Amino acid sequence: MLCLLKFTPLFLVVAVCHGWLFGDLFEKQKELDEISLWPLPQKYQSSAVAFKLSAASFQIVHAKQSTAGPSCSLLENAFRRYFEYMFGELKRQEKSRKKAFDSDLSELQVWITSADPECDGYPSLRTDESYSLSVDETSAVLKAANVWGALRGLETFSQLVYEDDYGVRNINKTDISDFPRFAHRGILLDSSRHFLPLKVILANLEAMAMNKFNVFHWHIVDDPSFPFMSRTFPELSQKGAYHPFTHVYTPSDVKMVIEFARMRGIRVVAEFDTPGHTQSWGNGIKDLLTPCYSGSSPSGSFGPVNPILNSSYEFMAQLFKEISTVFPDAYIHLGGDEVDFSCWKSNPDIQKFMNQQGFGTDYSKLESFYIQRLLDIVAATKKGYMVWQEVFDNGVKLKADTQIHVWKGRPQYQDEMAKVTAAGFSALLSTPWYLNRVSYGQDWVDIYKADPQNFNGTDAQKKLVIGGEACLWGEYVDATNLTPRLWPRASAVAERLWSDASVTDVGNAYTRLAQHRCRMVRRGIPAEPLFVGHCRHEYKGL
Repeated sequence: MLCLLKFTPLFLVVAVCHGWLFGDLFEKQKELDEISLWPLPQKYQSSAVAFKLSAASFQIVHAKQSTAGPSCSLLENAFRRYFEYMFGELKRQEKSRKKAFDSDLSELQVWITSADPECDGYPSLRTDESYSLSVDETSAVLKAANVWGALRGLETFSQLVYEDDYGVRNINKTDISDFPRFAHRGILLDSSRHFLPLKVILANLEAMAMNKFNVFHWHIVDDPSFPFMSRTFPELSQKGAYHPFTHVYTPSDVKMVIEFARMRGIRVVAEFDTPGHTQSWGNGIKDLLTPCYSGSSPSGSFGPVNPILNSSYEFMAQLFKEISTVFPDAYIHLGGDEVDFSCWKSNPDIQKFMNQQGFGTDYSKLESFYIQRLLDIVAATKKGYMVWQEVFDNGVKLKADTQIHVWKGRPQYQDEMAKVTAAGFSALLSTPWYLNRVSYGQDWVDIYKADPQNFNGTDAQKKLVIGGEACLWGEYVDATNLTPRLWPRASAVAERLWSDASVTDVGNAYTRLAQHRCRMVRRGIPAEPLFVGHCRHEYKGL
């Protein structure tokens, strides 16, 4: 029993402790296999009445009342994508048969209700992702205000479809009313420490849509490399990337990522972190970084962006003007974290400037001086901004709509969330969701249990929590191991940010997540296993 408790998944421990017979357990497992929605919808009712689906006769169509139609390429593409998810090889098998059976359920009607379906728009922080789904005899109806809610509903419908022992697709009579708990549900990927090929980024955008994430936080540049190809300053990537041709993101590459994400209801928020984390920037831009000193002589090394030169701000104004046009989202992430003051302290020109400004020896004031000017530059582009928590902690004057990204204080992040929201700012949580940290065993459980609203504060403060992000930093991650390290651990974050706060049963979550992981594997995502077991359709990408 001790061994069983230590090494057996939670739902099996519960089964043994309650004395279930193995036959009962397998029957329960079979039922749950057919109901493995992830993330769990807000309201969900399903019956044992099942309808067969045939790839030859089932179709996804625009409802007659819908304000969207065949000209809505976003939905048309989604219809094809989800049809392939549901049927795939089965469709090809049925075509080879002499006679295919008819569907009990003939079609899924997608009904967009608002005057503007937003087919050509971009998702935003204020996007309505709600939908309702009704599955009944002969037809099913997916109803949403716009295309973004329809995308989430299509994912749910595809998850309701299951395969019986004979390989036939079925779906149960179901009613769902669903919407996300938080508006910002993100994944951060780091393409500076290791260059991430486009196909890896696109594959993970696909996986994000399977988990109803809606923000791709692209930490695109950092100290090690500058792969973003700027039209205004091409020397940044020519001299700052690992390779000026093979390890860069061209304007067309960036456009492809943004459009691929848009088609899946995902925002792309780019991060250009300054004044720290900018060593690669200095390779292409002369005098941008602060010269460090050893005694009275330059040491030959460089520190953060030089905050006392007007040329630094002139450069930033031009660069962020370009960035604001390349990335259509209303927000840019400006970083502002982990600024090492030692180089600034060693530089005699910086010391002189500190005295002139009356900063004394408080270099956080110099950091705030730089950040303040940068925020004014970005505000002039009509963009909002996100910053890491240090910017708030150091007392920088911020616009009311600034989003504060909390990442420090592990494991006690609650105090910071309380402080940020008490000051009236929107807060994002990442502290418990740094997925680059790995440990033996089922570390998804602690990830799943963390809640961004779990701090002492008023209801008004809790409402200022707009969501959070799972972060996968790239020191030890590249194209070879990124996807399995991220999934399905990030899925645990997805449910916490989408589903109702009351959805906390780890045993139930294990069963559904194990099945959801198998679903991602079947769709071509090499998500790592939660524990021992198997998938009905194992990963074919090896």
